[in-house]
Amino acid sequence: MVATRQSHQQDETGDFASRLKLLALSAEKVELLNKAQALCLACDNTTRQSTAIEMVEILAELNLDADSLATAYLTPYFINNLVTLETVEEQLGSSIAVLLNGVAQMATISTLAHQGKGTVQVDNIRRMLLAMVEDVRAVVIKLAEQVCHLRNVKNAAEEERVIAAKETADIFAPLANRLGIGQLKWELEDLSFRYLHPNIYKNIAKQLDDKRLAREAYMEDMVAQVKNRLSEAGIEAEVYGRPKHIYSIYKKMAQKNYEFDQLFDIRAMRIVVQRLQDCYGALGIVHTNWRHLHKEFDDYVATPKQNGYQSIHTVVFGPEGKTVEIQIRTSDMHQDAELGVAAHWMYKEGALPGRGSGYEQKISWLRKLLQWQEEVVDGSDLAQELKNQVVEDRVYVFTPRGDIFDLPLGATPLDFAYYIHSNVGHRCIGAKVFGKIVPFTHQLSTGDQVEILTQKQPNPSRDWLNPSLGYIKSSRARAKIHHWFKQLDRDKNLSAGKEILDNELQKLDLNYRDLAPAIKRFNFKELDDLMVAIGAGDIRLNQMLNFVTDRPEDEPVIRFKTPTKVTGDNNGIVVDGVGSLMSHVAKCCRPVPGDEIIGYITQGRGIGVHRDDCDSFDNLKNQHPERVISVSWSDDIHNSYALSIRIEASDRSGLIRDISVVLANEKVNVLNMNVNTVDDNQIAIFTMQIEVHDLSGTNRVLSKLHQIEGVHSAKRGQ
Repeated sequence: MVATRQSHQQDETGDFASRLKLLALSAEKVELLNKAQALCLACDNTTRQSTAIEMVEILAELNLDADSLATAYLTPYFINNLVTLETVEEQLGSSIAVLLNGVAQMATISTLAHQGKGTVQVDNIRRMLLAMVEDVRAVVIKLAEQVCHLRNVKNAAEEERVIAAKETADIFAPLANRLGIGQLKWELEDLSFRYLHPNIYKNIAKQLDDKRLAREAYMEDMVAQVKNRLSEAGIEAEVYGRPKHIYSIYKKMAQKNYEFDQLFDIRAMRIVVQRLQDCYGALGIVHTNWRHLHKEFDDYVATPKQNGYQSIHTVVFGPEGKTVEIQIRTSDMHQDAELGVAAHWMYKEGALPGRGSGYEQKISWLRKLLQWQEEVVDGSDLAQELKNQVVEDRVYVFTPRGDIFDLPLGATPLDFAYYIHSNVGHRCIGAKVFGKIVPFTHQLSTGDQVEILTQKQPNPSRDWLNPSLGYIKSSRARAKIHHWFKQLDRDKNLSAGKEILDNELQKLDLNYRDLAPAIKRFNFKELDDLMVAIGAGDIRLNQMLNFVTDRPEDEPVIRFKTPTKVTGDNNGIVVDGVGSLMSHVAKCCRPVPGDEIIGYITQGRGIGVHRDDCDSFDNLKNQHPERVISVSWSDDIHNSYALSIRIEASDRSGLIRDISVVLANEKVNVLNMNVNTVDDNQIAIFTMQIEVHDLSGTNRVLSKLHQIEGVHSAKRGQ
């Protein structure tokens, strides 16, 4: 890593007293840290002590208070059950014990990074959110612990390094960025990038090192020139070369498709002034003396980033025509950029008075998230929303009254409506952006002014939940729509769930009393709630019955064999009660995996498989009902299926090209295509056969085709 933290360069072999002395802490902090060390002496664990001191060194650079430093020292011992909360409270006070417990609750973050490996416990996430909002110092201490963890796994097995790096890249580094803690963010990003992409990391590091001496000499000359110009203008400023971070270099290369030599900010410097007006004064001097690159100018002072970051960025052509990136900010802005919410304790102690409001702005999103999580039951939705909240890619839109809302990238007007209020979303019938009607699938951009059009009665559509149609992006909106339909359909789902359970319990010789463990396991209060969930499809019946029948042997429950994976014939068809028989997909309706299907026994051609809404099948069924047979899709399908589609559109130049582009982007193979034009109405009708793999892919293709300019309809043909 190009920029290395000072604490990481210190002698890690020294004893506690000598390393503590190097930090030059206040007497209060030293006294409390000595008490914390005395509490842990009995553990006699060299590894834990090394990590504990390292965490203190990291947080000391962030100017955290005495309680935070003591908590950081105790953390490695506490999470390994070497000290107890009771002992900490007795000897060091309740405030440190509460903060230490908050840090322990932050361990839930790791479950978010691995949520695909198991069920995320929503109660754990909620406890973590409470810890973050009640005392955000717990987050900062947890981030410091993660930095130490990344450093310590440097020589561990590759699998352990990759796991640590992935959870850091997914959660911890974005969280540090969201809270504005630049000092921790850079190291978290660089170390995780080094473990996940070692070859790319080494290549960039080598290119930086190859030209390091020449670059340093060049920057020394450039810094001296800038200092002289600012001094002549009477502007007091600190000017120095800025270290480059390998991950930021890689990200810029990837985003702009640049080679290393094309980057503008390999040579970088920072100008730190005392007053806001001096930022623009320094900018004027820089632009007067050196030609600047217009497209690389950003004023984050006038328009701060979402995490509160403020600075002016510009790129100029220095001596020999080489580009140099320059950041200009005040000392207060610099403190905010490096320390983020951690700077709050500096303000609290009086070092920088009058700055506490920035702290509130930086954690306001946590409070919003905590308020929303009380409405949501599904832990996976809450986990996804937390991930969405910490990543950088957000859009900021306004109501007509000027209120601002931040949404995930790609958010639609429906997402915006549900962020305002559930009832606004449920009653939404349209939206305007800057006074012009836009479709529900319109993706909002930062700065948009959005007006939601509503009706008197709520009437959300089930289509909004279809991910292939693109109506909503956020898990927040999805959860609220899903909750609406669950409440609306409770009676129907209760009846359906009871019928399903009655049939299965009879087969297994079980009764409702045997379901008591399942009611508790799936967090329901009574049997009716379980039936509703089964009828709605929120709980898989096999999953619930497997849990009931896999109870310990001393419980009076009959066991049954777990169903094995069902495989079908070459078409992926399973004939219920029989297994794999010869079948063919009916050409009249051409079903694909995901469609509801039914079988018809033909003469000499095996089982004909139709969609259950096929008109031709209705005629066959009426003529020979005895030939109807139940069929289903197998669990393991890799085939592609021919599908007929029909597109009606206004005839125009470039229409065929636009359709072809959509099909190519979706990697759809076109088997044949015919086009007919109705001259009177200037309508073009496309009929084509394409290859698809399942119903969701079909719906996605049709949705994309329908969004093409001039297309009136895109649907499956007969």
